Amino acid sequence: MASIESVTLDVADPTAANRFYTAAFGLDTQVRLRASEAPTTGFHGFTLALAVSQPATVNSLIDAALDAGAMPLKPAEKSLWGYGGVVQAPDGTIWKVATSAKKDTGPATRQVDEIVLLLGVADVAASRRFYVGQGLAVSKSFSRMYVEFAAGASPVKLALYRRRALAKDVGVSPDGTGSHRLVIGGDAGPFIDPDGFAWEAASSSAPMP
Repeated sequence: MASIESVTLDVADPTAANRFYTAAFGLDTQVRLRASEAPTTGFHGFTLALAVSQPATVNSLIDAALDAGAMPLKPAEKSLWGYGGVVQAPDGTIWKVATSAKKDTGPATRQVDEIVLLLGVADVAASRRFYVGQGLAVSKSFSRMYVEFAAGASPVKLALYRRRALAKDVGVSPDGTGSHRLVIGGDAGPFIDPDGFAWEAASSSAPMP
């Protein structure tokens, strides 16, 4: 079964971005950085979600991100599915921090249970067929709205969402052009998917500086 080993974000200043991600989320091996001035405007077409165990941990990570320079997009709050909020990193990447729990069971931590890469796509059904053809196994599917692939032992789970719905979920306009500023490292690559997201062999992704 194909899997994702890491995601590489193209950023203008890898050193500054590394400081942010270390301070905000404590991420290192799963999220990598490389210098790029590739032109891009508006929504990059994807989000990264951090799944955690309880609301206190959501607050802890979002507060740390804001202190490190993130911009708030949606305040952390309760919803039908749990509790979460959304921030935008200084490099432009949108991060959602959420939990399915509605009550705390202990003190806040910085433990991230799961990282989910959500790609905003034009046609969920077509992209699903493409990724199944690349060796990914579907674990959840909701018609033409949302698809989630089995992660197995991978540190990053892949999901597909309609681009406009994904943008609405995180509180931004769906409009955007140019580079996605993202490269996915895994054993399924190299290839470029129907929406222009690039995959490469995991070993060719550079770690954080």
